[in-house]
Amino acid sequence: MDMLHIIRICAILLTFLLFSGLMMTRKMPAILALPIMAVLMPLIAGAPLFSADKSTFSIANNVLTQGSMRLGATIAALIFGAWFGEVLKKIGVTEALVRKAAELSGDKPLTMAIIFFIIGTIIFSSSDGLGMVILVGSIVIPILLTAGLSPLTSCVVLLACHALGSLFSVSGWALMHDLYGIPIADMARYAALFAIPATIVYLAMVVWMVKRDVVVRKAWSMPTADTLNRRKQVNGLALISPLVPVTIIFVFKMDVVPAICLSLAICLLLARPKRITHILVSSLVEGIQNVAGAIGLMIGIGILLNAVTAPQVSVVLKPLIEAIVPGSLWGYILLFSLLSPLALYRGPLNSYGLGSGVGVLMMHGGLSPLATMLALRSAYLVQGLSDPTNTHNVWSSDFAKVDVNDILRATLPWAMVAVLISMMMAGYIAF
Repeated sequence: MDMLHIIRICAILLTFLLFSGLMMTRKMPAILALPIMAVLMPLIAGAPLFSADKSTFSIANNVLTQGSMRLGATIAALIFGAWFGEVLKKIGVTEALVRKAAELSGDKPLTMAIIFFIIGTIIFSSSDGLGMVILVGSIVIPILLTAGLSPLTSCVVLLACHALGSLFSVSGWALMHDLYGIPIADMARYAALFAIPATIVYLAMVVWMVKRDVVVRKAWSMPTADTLNRRKQVNGLALISPLVPVTIIFVFKMDVVPAICLSLAICLLLARPKRITHILVSSLVEGIQNVAGAIGLMIGIGILLNAVTAPQVSVVLKPLIEAIVPGSLWGYILLFSLLSPLALYRGPLNSYGLGSGVGVLMMHGGLSPLATMLALRSAYLVQGLSDPTNTHNVWSSDFAKVDVNDILRATLPWAMVAVLISMMMAGYIAF
């Protein structure tokens, strides 16, 4: 490598570290940091800003214009998923599931925590946006506090079932399909497989935290089980609605958008609510509002993907990536297990942050698309549960008056164990 090549590698890495630091310290949100970095990296590598020749790679055309549309299928899945989640909320399915969990658990804290974990996982498998977290959390956390659990444990129960349920998020499957070309039906199969170690480890964490808890609070000025009993009644069959989209995709290998449309029809037939047109229209509008930030992030990720796959950037970074990418089974398992905390703070193993670009570079360095996807999907077990920059972590910690970093310290060791087990499975599948 000549001196110019080395300078460009150093400049790109410094840009990467600078914007990583800005996101980690919350000086700049990912929705801005990713596209700015996406412009700077190919510029440093020597790509032109503009070109009248459409066959020539340029930042204006290939990075900004084409990149902003790259994840169109993911954005559509995100919107339809949010629509379905809002419908479930408006017809009362979500609250009915939480109410049923409260009724089944009685006044036993451990039983209550486990049942809420199971029900929450089902709910978040169909909608994992902040709006749904607020709805479920504003009911579940007060009930757990009233049962005698600490604010920290109450938050962890909510966040654990959210992280587990998100493995079955159809919008997440759509993103992995767009990034790595893995068929949606295969994503459903892998989600079911990798949910096994996550379920075992997360449940063990919840049980351990509940058993070591002390009674810290006996009252909370929020809805309790008695209040929930006065809410609208829902047809019992409608309570299976959150599982319908996942089941349709898994069994019939249907694409995300038609699967959700069919699920909406089934959900409405089971629940038979009044004013169906109003529910559908208002849920669509509110669903889009709820995921507007995520849509912006998807646009930024698409722009970053096109930036790191620019011919100029690939040529500059290829020697470095080839030196890092593991070539053996145990190297693969140990590297991604030990570095799984890099999924925090929108880091290089976070598919909703820098990992979207790093994953593509790893494939250019010789790692297969399947191995790359499985590694980053495993790292999500850390990010989805522990990341202090997650909006659901921030909201739940603020709601229960817990330091968001206390959640990170309490959950990170458990999440890394789940990643290690998942990476062993991933190594067996991919190598």
